[in-house]
Amino acid sequence: MKISQLRSQIDQLDQKILELLNDRAGLSRCVGQIKNRQGATIYVPDREWEIYQRLLRLNRGPLKGEAVKAIYREIMSGALALEKSLQIAYLGPAATFTHQAALEKFGASVGYVGLDSISTVFSEVEKGRCDYGVVPIENSTEGVVNHTLDMFIHSDLRICSEILLEVSHCLMAVCPMKQVRRIYSNPQAIAQCRNWLERHLSGVELIEVSSTTKAAQLAQMTKKNSKSAAIASQLAAEQYGLKVLAKGIEDNAENQTRFLVIGKTIAKPTQNDKTSIMCSIQDKVGALYEMLKIFKDNRINLTKIESRPSKRKAWEYYFFIDLQGHYETPKVKSALVRVERKSRFLKILGSYPAAN
Repeated sequence: MKISQLRSQIDQLDQKILELLNDRAGLSRCVGQIKNRQGATIYVPDREWEIYQRLLRLNRGPLKGEAVKAIYREIMSGALALEKSLQIAYLGPAATFTHQAALEKFGASVGYVGLDSISTVFSEVEKGRCDYGVVPIENSTEGVVNHTLDMFIHSDLRICSEILLEVSHCLMAVCPMKQVRRIYSNPQAIAQCRNWLERHLSGVELIEVSSTTKAAQLAQMTKKNSKSAAIASQLAAEQYGLKVLAKGIEDNAENQTRFLVIGKTIAKPTQNDKTSIMCSIQDKVGALYEMLKIFKDNRINLTKIESRPSKRKAWEYYFFIDLQGHYETPKVKSALVRVERKSRFLKILGSYPAAN
């Protein structure tokens, strides 16, 4: 068959696909109208998970599963925009890894608001000026983001979803690498590239700034003396017209950052959920052991446990725990009831589909 004939068939399929996409969008708009009348939330993480899982089961190729998810991410993004003009707050400015994570979750059709701090992201969602927020919570190399944990102590916002993003850092500048005398980036990015920097740019001044995008901006602004570089994303290099001097400079090839979507609702159960809680245990010998034993007795796997000082009393701590399962399921609900009895305080931060 000739290329022209194959292209003609593709054109015909494209027409059918477009018609079907608009039919789907029309139905999504109707769903949105019903949700608005009922006062229901527009973004439904458990429905999103259900759609992805169903499509992956149905997919017979040659498209890979990740390609199918990427296509439907934008289809669902367009549908969300028809249902409501969503505003997503994120730790900015534009082209940060948090911005990339937000795009990975919500697609290109919704609105985005880049903010200068994690606390401001929480505040904007709490006040209803943004529908959801995206904040970093932990990195596979450098560990937890304490500021995000601390915000949950006093905030009533819930964790609606999570995002896992592979983080690959680039060194960028307007000058050759041999001319670089200072490098800007945020502390986490510098730490994640420490070994590479020692091998290739030992002795160069490292300057910590608030974000990788801010670093790229500074490297671009100081191009007159052309001795400044930045550690940031490929997207930041493209946005600020910087030359990528080296790619993949992170020390761990499996470098990932986990982000949370925060809002005012909790997702319904799926077949693969995670629950996050915060608690303060009683001040007595063996209190932590007794609490953890409850999860063991109920065969509930804990995927994370972190402690943070309460900042109200010396040596008093809050524990942040991630566990497998949804808090509405009998096993998890029973365990949390027992944990609450042994705690001074327990707060369910959210149950949500676990990121694949």
